[in-house]
Amino acid sequence: MQSLPLFHQLTGKPVIVLGEGDMAEPKRRLVERAGAHIITDMQTGIDEGARIAFVAHDDAAMCEADAIRLRCAGLLVNVVDRPDLCDFTTPSILDRDPVLVAVGTGGASAGLAKQLRLRLEKLLPADLGQLAERLFGARDAIKARFPAMPDRRRALDDAMREGGPLDPLREGGPARLDDWLEGADEVTSSQRITFTLTSDDPEDLTLRQARLLGSADAIIADPAIPAEILARARADAQRFFQPFEGSEPDGLVIVLNIEKLQ
Repeated sequence: MQSLPLFHQLTGKPVIVLGEGDMAEPKRRLVERAGAHIITDMQTGIDEGARIAFVAHDDAAMCEADAIRLRCAGLLVNVVDRPDLCDFTTPSILDRDPVLVAVGTGGASAGLAKQLRLRLEKLLPADLGQLAERLFGARDAIKARFPAMPDRRRALDDAMREGGPLDPLREGGPARLDDWLEGADEVTSSQRITFTLTSDDPEDLTLRQARLLGSADAIIADPAIPAEILARARADAQRFFQPFEGSEPDGLVIVLNIEKLQ
């Protein structure tokens, strides 16, 4: 990745937006949607502790000068249509509050990000945000049903899989949550699955392999496994490289071996 996607909490916070006209107005609307306090004077914004700024002047030299001043004051800066001057870029946003899906291209093509977002709009049901809120409200009940974190994670993964009772791409998930929680099956406390790969291309993973790799609590990998395949695992999954010695990690353990093609 060339950029690290982050969700920045801006409610009630000062954000500097410099410029007028067609380039500045969309940034103002975006910042307002995030609940921030817009400041149009650079020094006032700096004095009030703003941490990010948008620059949208028609004059290129003014954009560069303001970007330098803001950056020297310690702010992260976005200059509209000038990715070379940006510390961050703004994605195309799909809003199912509190679920947000952000599609970015690192400033390469806003049109591409928009079209991807429009396709995703058709896939995600209108009640997806309600499902997220119901899951948040049911945290204590879910913890009581599955006290161990690995068991809880696997139970939710199973419930939200394609075709599962809480499949996030199906309408009606919020209404099914209580029934799922009441009838949820116990999960196996530990499971070990071994894959032998014949390719170092992550695109050659089977759907089952990709799904289980993304759900694993721990990965025990042959040192020859490329980083591109290991990147398909959860970022917080434990990683070990063979030979592994010690007690078996808890939860779903994936053992990755690789058989080099001759």
